[in-house]
Amino acid sequence: MNWDRNRWPAGRRVKSPHIRVAFRVRAVFESPVFSIRHTLGLALLLLLTACRVSDHRTPDTPVSAADPAGSVWVVDAPKTGGRVFLCGTIHILREDDYPLSPAYEAAYANTDRVVFELPPGAGEDSAMTTRMRELGQYPADGSLESSVKPETWDAVKKWAASRGIEASSLNRFRPWFVALLITSSEYAALGAKPQWGVDNHFEARTKRDGKPASGLETVEFQLQLFAGLTPDQQQEMLEQTLGEVSTLPQEYASMIESWKHGRLDELGEMLFREQAKFPDLMDLFLFNRNQAWMGRLEEMLQKGEKVMLLVGTGHFAAEKGLIELLKARGYKVRHYSEAKGDL
Repeated sequence: MNWDRNRWPAGRRVKSPHIRVAFRVRAVFESPVFSIRHTLGLALLLLLTACRVSDHRTPDTPVSAADPAGSVWVVDAPKTGGRVFLCGTIHILREDDYPLSPAYEAAYANTDRVVFELPPGAGEDSAMTTRMRELGQYPADGSLESSVKPETWDAVKKWAASRGIEASSLNRFRPWFVALLITSSEYAALGAKPQWGVDNHFEARTKRDGKPASGLETVEFQLQLFAGLTPDQQQEMLEQTLGEVSTLPQEYASMIESWKHGRLDELGEMLFREQAKFPDLMDLFLFNRNQAWMGRLEEMLQKGEKVMLLVGTGHFAAEKGLIELLKARGYKVRHYSEAKGDL
């Protein structure tokens, strides 16, 4: 069933702001591409969405060799023949942002299986929505207003008014939950939808083609990252998200252009310019997870597997990014544009 946040399934208009919020929350949490990167805002998580192209294209439109090379790197283990395509994903896209770079198609065609951050179908389980609400809602005696600074609550009310939402309908939710809702709403206002995300696109492809696919993490693990945040960390997350709302449209195009061309230095600068302010969050949501994934990546390479790995592009950047971690362990890492002649 397709849910419109302003209408009941029968077409009757929904007047309650609580119900409108519920529809928006469903749109995020029931998406099969839900990931923690949906919650930390523009600069922190690189919620990259490709820039609009002049012609109308869909995921089934053939790719062109003239298209940008994309954020795809090829990792080789010469002794075993193992090869992993590191494919930087965007979790929210617009229909006109397709087709993807030829690099993504090459990675899919030259690998035996696909690995996502979450297992295929993870977002389709209704239990995930229930669990999210359990973790994201305050008990009866708690509220967002009483848990954050007065100026933060004022900023939440101002944002809610700009989107036609009663602030009181957000008051039962914890700061990380509200940060997710704000981020999702702002990207929706730009015309971006999770259903067009890179992860979702290739998950559908693997299902259609019968190609093996799996995930690096579980939904419960990702939810517990939020549940374990301290009150101060949650306020930091919410404040950062609110602070980025006004600059989102302006930064959108330049950041996406860098992603389309695989300019990792530019992407890293955008991502890490706030790192000094929130080092604990960067470690928790990016660098610690990178380290945790390394064992799985090395196992793939040492076994001689051919794998397409789809994770957020932010995981590739900086000294603690996957690219530098793999180079430090002796693997050959090249951008797709340099390696395509060897495929």
